[in-house]
Amino acid sequence: MTRNSRTVAATPDQVWDVLSDGWLYPVWVVGATRMRDVDATWPGIGAQLHHSVGVWPLVLSDSTEVLDSQPPRSLRLRARAWPLGEAEVLLTLTAQGAETLVEIEEDVVSGPGAMVPTVLRAQAVKVRNVETLRRLAFIAEHRAAG
Repeated sequence: MTRNSRTVAATPDQVWDVLSDGWLYPVWVVGATRMRDVDATWPGIGAQLHHSVGVWPLVLSDSTEVLDSQPPRSLRLRARAWPLGEAEVLLTLTAQGAETLVEIEEDVVSGPGAMVPTVLRAQAVKVRNVETLRRLAFIAEHRAAG
């Protein structure tokens, strides 16, 4: 499991507004390239995002499902990209005055990706999630300033 964090100049409600707009997923999640559909109940438990990952023409279509949702505090997801595998992702939002500490924990939980040595897998996910949090912060902060 890797953990990244970033302080965002927006409230937890404002960050949650970005997380709860499933159509924004490929804008802030590194590797997601397009949305195909978003369940009307997103980000409710069991709701899914139907997305594609990769770079054209090597694009995989799969889904991400909400495992737990505690607005505006946390969102636990099961992200799929078969045949590569599945990952569990936990996003936690903690108020810090008018700002929010956003933490993301992620690890591969099944499929061939789980066979990659932990130290290599963790480093790749950590680097990816630095950019993921940077993108999430840009969107939330822009909306907060709006």
